[in-house]
Amino acid sequence: MKIIWLGHGSFRIELAGQVLLLDPWFSGNPMLAEAQHEAAIQGATHILLTHAHGDHATDTLPLAKKLKIPVVGQYDLLSHWGATEEIEAIGFNKGGTVSLGDVRVTMVHATHSSSFASDDGPRVPGSECGFMIAGEGHTIYATGDTDVMADMGVFNALHAPDIGILCSGGHFTMDMRRAAYAAKTFFDFKTVIPCHYRTFPLLEQSAELLVRELPGVNVIEPEVMQPITL
Repeated sequence: MKIIWLGHGSFRIELAGQVLLLDPWFSGNPMLAEAQHEAAIQGATHILLTHAHGDHATDTLPLAKKLKIPVVGQYDLLSHWGATEEIEAIGFNKGGTVSLGDVRVTMVHATHSSSFASDDGPRVPGSECGFMIAGEGHTIYATGDTDVMADMGVFNALHAPDIGILCSGGHFTMDMRRAAYAAKTFFDFKTVIPCHYRTFPLLEQSAELLVRELPGVNVIEPEVMQPITL
């Protein structure tokens, strides 16, 4: 398995013969140079979308059309796109599981918001979510954008993820302290990868606190386009 950070909340996950683009945000992402875009999407098989905010969803439709690959995400938004945008859409909902080859993806709850701007004001297409991504004997919990939730205890009981991709930049999501609390209280991660940080000065710039608060956990501060092999 390879997990490759594309900056902010975006990842390329190479797992069990699939190449998953998680919330791929390229247009306006200051962490991912344009010269890196083609390498980031090469061989992609699916796009996983956690919610409709621009820093997660802006490039979803263009990439799905360019690469001719399905978008996997929340039923309401994906049903609409499947009917109007000439893309393959795999829409499901929280608690549901879909199989992408030998990868199983379960949608789980997140607490955030999900909207995009329109001429009539904010539009709310469905709701925010996270994913449990299972394959090769591992389960990755990709939180999407969220705060700490008691639901996380249920997630661990049902899925026992060993890898956590945790939003932890603060302001819009959990910060490092809250992400550390979530990891310690609800999970038994072997590996934690922080994300949704360092993008802008408004967000946290270091995962030092997360490292300090999770002794015995392999906390990896990712670097853009540098594979983490697990």
